Amino acid sequence: MESEKVMESDKVMASHVEHPHDEYPVTSKTLTTDAEENSRLEHQLSPREAIKAYPMAVFWCLTVSTCVIMEGFDQILMGSLFAYPTFQRKYGTFVGVTASTRSGYQLSAPWQAGLNNGSTVGAFFGTLINGYLVNKFGHRLVLLASLVILSGCIFITFFSPNVVVLLIGQILSGLPWGVFATAAPAYASECLPMSLRIYLTSYTNMCFLLGQLIAAGVLRGLQSRTDEWGFRIPFALQWIWPCFLIPLIYFAPASPWHEVRKGRLDKAEQSLRRLQRQSADIDVKKTLAMIVYTNDLEEQLSVGTSYWDCLKGFELRRTEIACMAFAGQVLSGSNFAYNSSYFYEQIGLPTSTTYSLTLGGLGVAGVATIINWLFITPNFGRRITYLCGMSAMAFVLYLIGILNVWSGTTSVVYTQAVLAILWLFFFDLSVGQLGWSLPAEVGSTRLRQKTICLARNSYYLVNIVAGVLQPYFMNPTAWNLRGYTGFFWGGTATVMVIWAFFRLPETRHRSFEELDMLFARKIPARKFKHTEAGAYDADRKNEAVADSTHV
Repeated sequence: MESEKVMESDKVMASHVEHPHDEYPVTSKTLTTDAEENSRLEHQLSPREAIKAYPMAVFWCLTVSTCVIMEGFDQILMGSLFAYPTFQRKYGTFVGVTASTRSGYQLSAPWQAGLNNGSTVGAFFGTLINGYLVNKFGHRLVLLASLVILSGCIFITFFSPNVVVLLIGQILSGLPWGVFATAAPAYASECLPMSLRIYLTSYTNMCFLLGQLIAAGVLRGLQSRTDEWGFRIPFALQWIWPCFLIPLIYFAPASPWHEVRKGRLDKAEQSLRRLQRQSADIDVKKTLAMIVYTNDLEEQLSVGTSYWDCLKGFELRRTEIACMAFAGQVLSGSNFAYNSSYFYEQIGLPTSTTYSLTLGGLGVAGVATIINWLFITPNFGRRITYLCGMSAMAFVLYLIGILNVWSGTTSVVYTQAVLAILWLFFFDLSVGQLGWSLPAEVGSTRLRQKTICLARNSYYLVNIVAGVLQPYFMNPTAWNLRGYTGFFWGGTATVMVIWAFFRLPETRHRSFEELDMLFARKIPARKFKHTEAGAYDADRKNEAVADSTHV
């Protein structure tokens, strides 16, 4: 009986794919045949061939991901400004001149925590709202509105006369940043073939890194200024991005997956034609058939479209993996090592050296990202990369903590700084990129945007806690632990290693419909790599559908 229902559903959906409008010619006999043929082609498509076949898809995904540069710029900007003499004098209070507070002024730990978390709190709510907005209006319109809103919010931070107004500006700016961080990987995963998804979803991390690199370079160039323009110019630079992104994104094509979910198959086909090269040997109708087939499969597996559906049945497991993979970026110690300027100052390095090391560290992180794209991603799976990267970062953090026993020695101080840079290398070689890619891959297509939003919000929630703790760990007027902080973050990284070993599946070389079947069949994480999905096998499909209805 179930088999008859599936076959009947395939026939109905096939008729829609073949005749979105009367002027479209029939190109296939059945939906399943076309979808399976296109899936087979995607598995055979190498990254170089995919770039040639989807050049405009790559361009538009790069454009949308560029929005994330702004959040990366702000994240390192605020943390680095705490060690900025002119910023300290404007917003801090006088605590006396010491080796670790050479300007004589210092923001208290509560205000540092508040400013660190201001944009994160805003981004949390922006991300949550984005899950609804994208489902209703699509990525393009939501991104355009967010860019316009951000342009207005920058005025508040730029003209802030005191720390309270600065905090308000940070919170409001976080709302659109939350949209950018979750829309970019979702858009990339829906517009690109399988072999390119890992590169363009992880490119979001590169944009995050580029924003931090730009911020570090700007701060290094302005640190000698003794007036307020030393920290106001970095705020003003954030107006550059909306100026060219708004007109570009206005012309971006809609996600074909979004159009299929809305039942607009003709518009979905138009988007696919804009994303693919016309001369490529890829049948747009068959690509559309695969999208419709996957959406239909998830409907049969009882996959809904609300946040609540992310927590039901086998979707709960997918949501857990996405959330933990993203939160792992914080639990690996990013608040300690990525905001290292303040750490460098507290262990006794001069201001100019502090910003030079920060800039150099981010350059090393960029090199690690490229190494990942060239050597790690083509040859190794997501699971082994995540496990090895997290283990290496835990080891480095423990070393930093151990060396703090001899923190008064100049050679030890510089060794700790080098280890912090080494942590950046391991982070962007592994977890830094996979934290963005895995949520975009592991969620079902009907819940992808909401899964990414929940995953990003798990990151924000953990980051808020870390953002409160980190100033107390480092501030000389609070706990003043300096390098001993490495023991705490090394411990959280170790917990993530244990979780990944037992819970993180291998998603490399898996299409969305194959992942649907593997999760529906409840395949253990360590068996994902070698299990045949059977996405187009009628018996396995019916078995998975039957299991999903009894969850």
